[in-house]
Order: sequence, then C-alpha cells, then structure tokens
Amino acid sequence: MTIAEQLEVVRHIEIRTNRLVNDIMVGAYLSRFKGRGTDFEELRAYVPGDDIRDIDWNVTYRMGQPFVKRFREERELPLVLALDVSGSSAFGSGKVSKRRFAAEVGATLAASAAHNGDKVGLALFTDKLERYLPPRKGRLHILRIIHEMLFFEPENRRTDIQGVLARLNHVLKRRALVFLLTDFLHSFEARDGKRRDAFREIGITNSHHDLVCVHLHDPCEDQLPPVGLLTVRDSETGEVHELDSSRPQVRRTYAKRNAARLSALDQALQRSGVDTLRFRTTDPFAAALQRFFETRRGRRHG
Repeated sequence: MTIAEQLEVVRHIEIRTNRLVNDIMVGAYLSRFKGRGTDFEELRAYVPGDDIRDIDWNVTYRMGQPFVKRFREERELPLVLALDVSGSSAFGSGKVSKRRFAAEVGATLAASAAHNGDKVGLALFTDKLERYLPPRKGRLHILRIIHEMLFFEPENRRTDIQGVLARLNHVLKRRALVFLLTDFLHSFEARDGKRRDAFREIGITNSHHDLVCVHLHDPCEDQLPPVGLLTVRDSETGEVHELDSSRPQVRRTYAKRNAARLSALDQALQRSGVDTLRFRTTDPFAAALQRFFETRRGRRHG
C-alpha cells in the first residue's frame, strides 16, 4: 500500500470515528474516568454527560443556562492507548483483522479524548514496547496515532503484557487513563523469578493509573467450522498443528477449551480489580462503549 493510500485509510477512519463521537458518543467520555480535583480552574457551559454535582448553581441562575466548575485534575488526565501488535493481531475471520478493529476502537477513544481537550498517547507492543508516542494534543498528533495503529511494522511477533505494562509504569510519570487493547492469546505467567505475572502487573498498573482492558475476540475462536482437515499455524510461535474439523468430538473439545479459557481470563481480570470490555471483531462497538461509560459513571457516582 502506498503512502497516499495509507493516508486515505487514515482519513476515512478519522471521518468515521468523528461521526461516531458526534452521533453516539456525545458526552459519553466526559467525566467518566476523571477524579474530582480540588484545584479549581474554570467555569464552562454544561455538556451532556457532565457530573451534575459540578454545576455552579449561582452562575447558572445568573446566566440562565447551566455552567459547571472544571478542575485541574480533570483537564490533565491523559489517555494512553496500549495496543497489541503481535502476530495474532493480524488474524481476522470477518472483514477486518483484530488490529484494524482495535485501531478503530482506539481512534474513537482518541477522538473522544481530544474532543474533551485531553492529551492522547500511544504504546504499540509485542513482547517489547515497539513504539511509544507521549501524550499530546492536536489533530496531526491524532492522525499520526491512527496511522501508527494501522500500519506500524513491529520487529517481534510474540506478546508480553506484563513487560509492556511495567515499562509504561516507568515511562508515565503522572496518572493516566490507559486502555489495554489485546486478544489475550498468550502466556500470562512470569518468564523468570524477577518478574510478575500479567494479572498481577495489570492490578499494579490499575493502582497507579486507571486501566481498562479491552479484549478483542474473533468469533472464529469460539468454535471450529466443520470444513474438514485443517492446518493451523500459531502466528506468534510458528508452531503448526493439524486437526479434522469434520469430527464433532474435535469441535466440541475445541469449543470446551476455549470456553474454559475465557472463563479463567474473566475470573483473573476480575480478581485484578480492573474494568474489562470484550468486543467481538465482527460487531459494532460504539454503542457498547457508550454503555460502558454510562455504567461506570453510575457505579462511581451512585
């Protein structure tokens, strides 16, 4: 794909995600994750989705329309997208790969944050931090983030969540809102005695920042299609396996093991105390993302 073609794809996603933000996500991102700071900064007109407890009733009465107090802590909480670009991210049984789907989710989050005046950063990772863009503002920066999410070529193919989170905890000096976008198809255990396992690192990161795990799930991972003999290659390790998908027992075993994997993943993430979203890569995501914001706000402010 030429540079011109890449830029056309980036521009298309920018237009699409801005439309989602304006049509579906209006007000959804605002104040969903931000603390109630004590350092007052400004007054501004009320936007749907603002916390009604921040309304300044005296100013509202004088101006004839609602105004809210804005706090410095709320303005300075950046968004960081941590995107898995390992080998398995290239897989897609539908129209788009996991990576393309993750890029569209990330672009929507970035547009929402930018619409709210927040800085946005990017961390692309495999079994190392492949590319890091510090949080910044501006349309050109958002376009660069979208381009990197779509077209960056990683050096490695394996995945190491705990490693990248440990690195982010070192790089991010101030509290941030971190969205971890991955398919969780890898080992979660520490590779040596000096490191923590992935779920412990997730919990630690969540204590330092505000971490949300976005599980990217291709529906083909739920069960095998009955298409006969299959040769399956692990996109990260290169290991090759052959199986006969026409046999009902093979398909049942596959589905059972996958269900057990998802159940164990959900339990481990719940124990880590982190909020989690699971998106099927063949389904629309904007409405589900908006519901997540609303549910989280209700839980925190209820």
